[in-house]
Amino acid sequence: MIFPPNSPFYEYVLKNGYRSHPVLQRLHELTMKHPSFTMAASPDEVAFFQFLLQLTCAKKVLEVGVFTGFTTLGMALALPENAKIIGLDINPEYVNIGRPFWKEANVEHKIDIKIGLAIDSLNQLIANNECDTFEFIFIDADKCNYINYYEKSIQLLKKGGVIAIDNTLWRGKVADSSVNDDMTTAIRQLNNVIKDDERVEFILLTVCDGVTLRRKLGYMTEVQSKLKGIENKYITLTDAIVYCIVFCIDVAYRSPAAQNRCMTLF
Repeated sequence: MIFPPNSPFYEYVLKNGYRSHPVLQRLHELTMKHPSFTMAASPDEVAFFQFLLQLTCAKKVLEVGVFTGFTTLGMALALPENAKIIGLDINPEYVNIGRPFWKEANVEHKIDIKIGLAIDSLNQLIANNECDTFEFIFIDADKCNYINYYEKSIQLLKKGGVIAIDNTLWRGKVADSSVNDDMTTAIRQLNNVIKDDERVEFILLTVCDGVTLRRKLGYMTEVQSKLKGIENKYITLTDAIVYCIVFCIDVAYRSPAAQNRCMTLF
């Protein structure tokens, strides 16, 4: 947590920064009573993911690490009726805490939970030919396996899709060279890998305990290379139209037909 949870500043954010579904709020309150409550995402982080999912029009989501299903419920509420979240967790007792809330919020039909080692479940998804099909992936599980989860997720992610990884600032420990425990070292290594990974665009946000977003490069690379040819100091009307077209392609990347129509304009 970048800001102390009891600080007036953060309390203001929690009160005025977003709207929360009443069932989601009650699940959060229950989660905060759990002995391992620090494993849960913060309410503002979940609200951020809800906004991001609606912005990208995602319909197929993967969550690596479910815990009580608080984030799962938040994402399910933001997704359309025909969407699907596949959640991976090793502990059925944790997951069962959230199930009644998913049912009460009428989103349980969107959620498919797979119990077992996350790395095994990821390998099974790959074996089931689900590579390049997920539009949003959230990773918040055992930190020592973060790099492995990331590499598997890149295979499963669609071109233009987004991976969000939690705890990438790890309470500031990643910036302290004197801290070298296994989890801190693993997160620090992941951050270095992502920084040099030319397959993605990325940004590390100071949301919650650090959230890094990565966008898998693909069809947009060709469009962006065309835009590099625009060197005029002032943006013309034509240039403005081009930028609008690029934005439309970015939003409509799930439709090959839409992509082809827009690309002909170049």
